[in-house]
Amino acid sequence: MMMKPLFAVSTKVRTMLLVLALLITASALTVTGEVLLKIGINHVTTHVGAFSLEPRVLWATFTDWRVILGFALVFGGAIFWLGVISRVDLSFAYPLLALNYVIILIPSRILLNEPITMIRLVGALIIVIGVIVITWGSGKS
Repeated sequence: MMMKPLFAVSTKVRTMLLVLALLITASALTVTGEVLLKIGINHVTTHVGAFSLEPRVLWATFTDWRVILGFALVFGGAIFWLGVISRVDLSFAYPLLALNYVIILIPSRILLNEPITMIRLVGALIIVIGVIVITWGSGKS
């Protein structure tokens, strides 16, 4: 009688673990990129004013290393996102992106000194509950 390996995992479980790893990577890159974009534009704003289509503002913005790196990280996140949506239904995967709002509260507070109000916390809780409801029992059909 042939025995299954102790840690044998079904193909569906392996796929979902891969999707989870891809999603976490995509979210980490995207959130980090967005924070860098904000730090970069804050720096640019102190030197040339708020973002506008004025050439000197555009030049200052798109030559700032934080903005360049921020865009690169967001793009990197999009590449991992392609890995997610190639494996599961978009209607399952897309709500998971809403968790980025919840995640970004932490670096926004720590790095940007932004307030985390009770309203934002309640909103974050609603997002988490919504993601659980929408994705419960979902996946690739």
